Amino acid sequence: MTEELSMIMEDASDSMKKAIQHLEVELVKIRAGKANPQMLDGIVVDYYGSPTPIAQVANVTAADARTITVQPWEKNMLQPIERAIINSNIGINPQNDGIMIRMFLPPLTEERRRELVKKCNGEGEQSKVAVRSIRRDAIEQIKKLQKDGLSEDAAKDAEKDVQELTDKHIALVEKHLAQKEKEIMAV
Repeated sequence: MTEELSMIMEDASDSMKKAIQHLEVELVKIRAGKANPQMLDGIVVDYYGSPTPIAQVANVTAADARTITVQPWEKNMLQPIERAIINSNIGINPQNDGIMIRMFLPPLTEERRRELVKKCNGEGEQSKVAVRSIRRDAIEQIKKLQKDGLSEDAAKDAEKDVQELTDKHIALVEKHLAQKEKEIMAV
């Protein structure tokens, strides 16, 4: 395989891995009935005029399976953190006791579980689209190389390799979605 082909394959593989990593990050944010401190990862709080992630201004922990606690390092950050959590619209009401913020996760209803599974499937579909567009770009690059003198057999082999890489990553997306659905639907 020529150096250009191996570069195309490497780029496609790296990009597909990034798409899978992005999916994993997004799936962690979707709550599955268990308290997970990473649910607050996307929330930023106004810290002296600059937007800062909650984890950088407070200690975020899962006290038990249904409770997340947020202990700010500065007492004056309680109100801004509480406001940021409410505004983030994650479906959890924070309770401020003057020292820390507690969030109790209510048990999920069957309807809410189905909505969360749909949301997960939407994220999975976005990842699949990303993987497929990476495949399309790689194949276009291979065809361009073929016009520049790459043999037809080498081009066909490279396209087959790109397709195998795509199939592998699509299967990974499916595996992640199945795990998350199982986690969400477990009562």
